[in-house]
Order: sequence, then C-alpha cells, then structure tokens
Amino acid sequence: MLDAAGAQALGERVAARVASLPEYASARTIGIYAATPEELPTRPLFRAAREAGRRCALPRIRAGRVLEFAIADRWENLRAGRYGLLEPGPECEALAVGALDLLFVPGLAFDARGGRLGRGGGYYDRALAAEDPASHGTAVFGLAHDWQVVEHVPRDERDRLVDGVVTERRVLRAAPASADAETIEEGTRGRVR
Repeated sequence: MLDAAGAQALGERVAARVASLPEYASARTIGIYAATPEELPTRPLFRAAREAGRRCALPRIRAGRVLEFAIADRWENLRAGRYGLLEPGPECEALAVGALDLLFVPGLAFDARGGRLGRGGGYYDRALAAEDPASHGTAVFGLAHDWQVVEHVPRDERDRLVDGVVTERRVLRAAPASADAETIEEGTRGRVR
C-alpha cells in the first residue's frame, strides 16, 4: 500500500489520463466510486471532475443487493455503507445508469478485450444489465493499476465488458468483439457500447 503522498500522486496521474479521454471531454455526468486502499485512488479524479463543473455520481448499495448511483457534491459527505465502502447518503439524488455519460468501474483484473473480473458480488454487472448503458451512449472504463491488466479474464454471458481501462501508465481501449472466436460468442452479448 502506498503512503498518502504516493497515493495522491498516483491518483493525480490517473485523473490526468482520464482528462485526455474524448469521452471525458464531452461528459457532463460521471459515475465514479470511492476506491479502497488497494485500488487506484479516485478522490483526485472526483475533485478534478467537480472543479471542471461535472456532476459526479457514486454507487451505493440498496436492499436486495441492488447497486444504484447517486449524486455527490462533496467527498467529505460520503459515509461508510455496506462493506465499509464510502457512498452517498440516502438524501442524495439517485440517477439511472443511463443518465451517466461516462462510468468508471473497479475490478481485480481487466483484459484487452474488455473483460473485467470483479469481486464476485455481481453488483456492477447487474446494474449495467438492468439498464443497458450503451443504449444511452454511456462509456464504461475500468480503473486499475497497470499490473492488473492481464492476458485473459474469464467471463460468461452475465459479465459486462468495458470500453477500456485507464491505468497509471496508459489508456487501453478494448479490442472489438470480433477479435477472437471466444470474444465473438461471449463479448457480443451485453457489450457495453
């Protein structure tokens, strides 16, 4: 785990990479999450987006294992929710996934075809399946340390692919679903964007 100064610098580097995305330039409402200590820091990205006049929505968990997004104006107003993750309180306005122009998702690993390995709860996959963000033009990117980009992430028809991954070193765009036979079968169903 990085010290506070190292984490801040890493988070700022990622925020700068995100700012270079064309999807970010046109986004008015961004979905982001409050990172755990093991994940790339997201607070600098939240701060930069807010300073640029963008609305930021963070996930919160409702009853029935439902993930929803809610507008957060200040990081300091987030509170510990289920599993100790920081999230907006119940007073914050909820938004449909389709209301987000750009969504950043966490993961344990990502691959070049848009595969994402989550923590096993399926929260993001269910939220994305409930309202297909691609139908609203929502771009979905993973945020990860560069070492979390692997050759292949196992997936099935319930898994939702990402459009790309932003790391501290690069922006990796997902290869088209036709890149290989396995991706053609699994990647075309529920492909985000």
